[in-house]
Amino acid sequence: MNDDTNLIDISMLQQLQDQFCCADHLYLMCVDKNKGVVTKPFGTEEQVGFLRTQVDKHAYMELVDQMQHDRMETVVERETAQDFMKLCAVSTKVEDQLQVVWIVMGIIKERLTPEVHLPEGMLITTEEQFYASVEFLSLLSGQLFESRRNQMIAQKAVEKSSVSELAMEYQLHRSRAMTEILQMMDSDNSFEKVAEDILREACESLEISGGCLLRENTGENTADMICEYTKEPDKSILAEGQHIPIGALPFYNGKTYMISSDSIMPEPFAHLFKTCHISAGIFEPIEIQNRTAMYFCVYDNEKTRIWENRDIKFVSDVRRVVQSIMLKRIAKNSLASSYTSLEAILENTGCGIYVVDYHTHAILYMNHKFKELFSRSIAGNHLEKMLFSDRETKRSQYYEEIYSVVEERWLDVHKTEIDWVDGRKVAMCTLYDITEKKIYQKEIENQANNDFLTGLFNRMRCEQDLGQFIRKTREKDATGALLYMGLDDFKHINDGLGHQYGDILLKAISHSLRRIDGIENTCYRMGGDEFVVIIPDSVYPELERIVRDVTSIFKKPWFLKGEDYYCTISMGIVYFPKDGETVEELVRKADIALLSAKRRGKNRVEYYDGMDASSSYRRLDLEKNMRTAAMNACTEFEVFYQPIIDVCQPGEPCCGAEALIRWNSSALGFVNPADFIPLAEYLGLINPIGEYVMKNAALRCKYWNDMGHPEYHVNVNLSVVQLLQNDIVKKVAKVLEETRIIPQNLTLEVTESLAINDMVRMKKILSEIRNLGVRVALDDFGTGYSSLNHIREMPLDVIKIDRCFIEHLGEDDFSNAFVRMVSELANAINVHVCVEGVETKQQRDIVKQMGIRMIQGFFYGKPMKIEEFEKKYLI
Repeated sequence: MNDDTNLIDISMLQQLQDQFCCADHLYLMCVDKNKGVVTKPFGTEEQVGFLRTQVDKHAYMELVDQMQHDRMETVVERETAQDFMKLCAVSTKVEDQLQVVWIVMGIIKERLTPEVHLPEGMLITTEEQFYASVEFLSLLSGQLFESRRNQMIAQKAVEKSSVSELAMEYQLHRSRAMTEILQMMDSDNSFEKVAEDILREACESLEISGGCLLRENTGENTADMICEYTKEPDKSILAEGQHIPIGALPFYNGKTYMISSDSIMPEPFAHLFKTCHISAGIFEPIEIQNRTAMYFCVYDNEKTRIWENRDIKFVSDVRRVVQSIMLKRIAKNSLASSYTSLEAILENTGCGIYVVDYHTHAILYMNHKFKELFSRSIAGNHLEKMLFSDRETKRSQYYEEIYSVVEERWLDVHKTEIDWVDGRKVAMCTLYDITEKKIYQKEIENQANNDFLTGLFNRMRCEQDLGQFIRKTREKDATGALLYMGLDDFKHINDGLGHQYGDILLKAISHSLRRIDGIENTCYRMGGDEFVVIIPDSVYPELERIVRDVTSIFKKPWFLKGEDYYCTISMGIVYFPKDGETVEELVRKADIALLSAKRRGKNRVEYYDGMDASSSYRRLDLEKNMRTAAMNACTEFEVFYQPIIDVCQPGEPCCGAEALIRWNSSALGFVNPADFIPLAEYLGLINPIGEYVMKNAALRCKYWNDMGHPEYHVNVNLSVVQLLQNDIVKKVAKVLEETRIIPQNLTLEVTESLAINDMVRMKKILSEIRNLGVRVALDDFGTGYSSLNHIREMPLDVIKIDRCFIEHLGEDDFSNAFVRMVSELANAINVHVCVEGVETKQQRDIVKQMGIRMIQGFFYGKPMKIEEFEKKYLI
């Protein structure tokens, strides 16, 4: 859970602050990790003004800086100019990530002198109470953020399950539609009638306004609409759709266009959409013998339409069906041609498919996905039993959900009768794996009530159960108890041995608690290192024995990492309904008792008893202005694009571009990337800046893809700071989701030195990024160490040879040999090569002779603004 913004509830923090100040006679203010003020300072204008005269703003901002770099301390005090004034900072972290810092100011009663004149109503505290309140604030704030984090985890799990179910429903709906469309392949009707039926099925499945099939009139430079589907028949334009000039159809050029309602459109497309009242459309060419013979078009004019990748794939599959039917008719219904076309379609539908003859029980066809789903059944000769089980009937169609014991999978199965390529009646079954959906459903139930690490009930379940126990105990006029426990110095074990051993300890403690008689089903993990045990009225007489059993667990050492370690526990105990009749009141008082136990030396039990230079200036200017630019949505930063050329294609076309960040500061003017990028990495600002570049580059590439260049890709550099973030894979996935770019058209570049320095971690992260479909490039190759020893270990798609080896091509034998060697190595491990820094025709010719396809350098173009790039290459 790394979404800090969602964790911070300003209203909640303001309320906590104001109530805490009133109760403990302190003055608080909350600041986030970027030094932004979260809450308004407590007190009247006069009181706040007085405090500002006593404590300089830079003093507490320096405290916030210290908290950002201090991994151990959570409370730091700073001396003030006035002896009677105390100032400290309290940090709150979640999973070792800083969330907020509380600035605490207190006026100490014992240190006031007659010369000090305070504003009226000024809050005053004692030195002992000040430190006690600060410690309590640290615990309370940490528990508050941990509770909100757990709620967000459970909420996201529920949302994920809902998305999964919708995805399964969508797959089933599209599966049925594709089944209907596939049956039309062997129809005896005319091609126009079959195409019309397919259009109707596809458009109804997509829930769009209409579609049509356009055929070019050879030699006339016009096109006819040969069939059409409209949701509203009275809006048909088939009669007017004859002899349409090709010039009026900007998409009719052999390219695929996928234009959503929010897409940026050139003027010809905008004019067409306005004239035809279209809000979104997909236009795909149908080719016969490498010539565009027709265009398959679907469009919407009723509502805003954003095409998803699954919509685009579905339209593409339908277009292939139409193309296959057309090829089949041309081949005069050749059996071999029909089967080959059908097989190509069935292999790319995304679900398991098999075709069976029920009379002979002969399996006529199984696609690759089906073989994957039933690999065990096939290997163990269980397939026939599964296909012809008792559930099979002679119904021509049915749908059901089944569980395969052999494969350990849940599947949605849909069966229908079709005419096979040889004319006989057969059954075609489509199967979708819904095991993940089933697992999600079970996980949701567990996540709603159980702690994911220990298996104990969680805070939510604790609050539910405690409320019921309170009610029952009150009705019986009986007594129960609540044990609130916190591990002592658990942070030292986490920091000293590592979080994995801290998790092992938490699991062992949870297991031991559940083995104590009487509390097997009333143990809860509240989060972090805190546990709760509820003692119902039926077990209350054994309270002393249970407390002894719990504390005895911690008298023995825990065996961790090959050695014995001791970990003690502090405990706070409250009675119900004596100490409180609500869940909130009891938990608060138990927490107070626990805090008291920790204050008094830890490893004890407490019962609640009512306790409540010029270069320096340049750097400073850079830092200040960079922070401002980053906070202002990175609007001062601009993405330039340097073309990447495919020299092996006729005409040496552009095949994409590398996105490069430039900063034109409103205060400093143009700043060299070599100056601001290292500083951005040091300050941690490279994360928002890098995300800004990645998202904008992906959006632009998506526009290029939609506007007739589906082969264009964009390269984005990943900083070491970005790549080492725990959530980098999630951020890349978010960019793919928000921009809807085809993942394979996004290439992320990492430097060779970064990869070599931490090979194990880099392999893991880069593999996860590639699993998203994104390509990975190794930048600056040849400038690092041990390259050849590690290169084949890394999950790569592209090697980019550094410009220092291209500079002396044709002049230096070493450079020539190095580039040739890298090219041969890349071919051996099936990786593409791109050379950087090509500036002369001689360099271009040498690289091209070596069989290297992709070239980047000033010979073809410098990094340029987006307008200049698109004017030159988006044609």
